[in-house]
Amino acid sequence: MKFIGLALVVLFLTACQPKKKSEYAKISGFAQGTTYHITYENSTNKDYSEAIDSLLKAFDKSCSIYDSTSIISRINDNDPNVEADDWFVDVFNKSAEVDAASGGAFDITVGPVVKAWGFGSGPIAKHDTAYIDSLLQYVGMEKVKLEGRKVIKKYPGVKLDVNALAQGYSVDVVCDFFKSKGIKNYLVEIGGEVRGKGTNAKDNFWHVGIDKPSDGNMSPGNELQAIIEINDKALATSGNYRAFYIENGVKYAHTIDPKTGFPARNTLLSTTVVCNDCITADAYATTFMVLGIDKSKELLKKMDGIEVYFVYSDQQGNYQVFFSDGMKKMIVEEK
Repeated sequence: MKFIGLALVVLFLTACQPKKKSEYAKISGFAQGTTYHITYENSTNKDYSEAIDSLLKAFDKSCSIYDSTSIISRINDNDPNVEADDWFVDVFNKSAEVDAASGGAFDITVGPVVKAWGFGSGPIAKHDTAYIDSLLQYVGMEKVKLEGRKVIKKYPGVKLDVNALAQGYSVDVVCDFFKSKGIKNYLVEIGGEVRGKGTNAKDNFWHVGIDKPSDGNMSPGNELQAIIEINDKALATSGNYRAFYIENGVKYAHTIDPKTGFPARNTLLSTTVVCNDCITADAYATTFMVLGIDKSKELLKKMDGIEVYFVYSDQQGNYQVFFSDGMKKMIVEEK
């Protein structure tokens, strides 16, 4: 899952460069239960704010579990007449792809367990071991399949939750819109997931800040871990330092391990992924948080086109970082 607090901060360069002839427009709003901020080169002086807002509202009608009338909500409610649209099909297929590649670490059928832990669209139910174990019968990508436009569930109790990649995909949806309009320079950020193409108004590539994953760092941009430069790439970050609660002295974070039904417990504090599209970056950022540092490194050896920046704690509780060779070239500054 992704939460509003888990935001990346977009940093616009202030270097003294000749300004482009065309102006850049900035728009913002609310979608996917979070905020969005978009900047694009506006050489034709057209206002796309209403079009993008309508596009994101339509996307919510497909993949938002917070909208009771959305396609995914109707699937979860076992509506016999609901059919998937193109957006939902893309999200489902990407979910199945990442689930298979990760050995089941990424699983959109984890919805009932997420809700039981109080991280879903409803109130906290209960999360004692016996209850969580009873919900695991509904968890597993083998319990759901897509036949044409119909989602077939093995049990009515199977509930889908695509929050771990829907925000990322909504970024791609907006980028596809800009492509259709011939816009070549833009930065799209939705709920902290980012994709940038071309350059900013100062003719520099886009810079994105990664927040330091400390529990007290509740304000995006207040304390940065690193600054990354992206060029026609997408970037997503996942972590457990904002979306959590403490009960009876125990910290419970929002990243759920589908195999156990409990919050993932490992030394990873945050995972940042850079690749070509944001739906993939978003999905793997969550996947790595579930796998932990060692298993994530092993998975990376089998993958192409994925660059990462991990922050984790060592045995003494000190922050450590790991980044891929490709990511090293993108790091502008480390704090």
